[in-house]
Amino acid sequence: MRELSYLLEGLRCSACLSDNTLWLDLAAGLVECRECGQGALIDHDGEDM
Repeated sequence: MRELSYLLEGLRCSACLSDNTLWLDLAAGLVECRECGQGALIDHDGEDM
């Protein structure tokens, strides 16, 4: 079974400025900082497949 959550290495949270704390959750369409809890939704509507 594939993992649906991935650490985004080398990126920094724009809210708390922590390194390597951003996680991409593919199932929820969300990027979240595990340090401060800031999150952002991913918009899939504009993608061509």
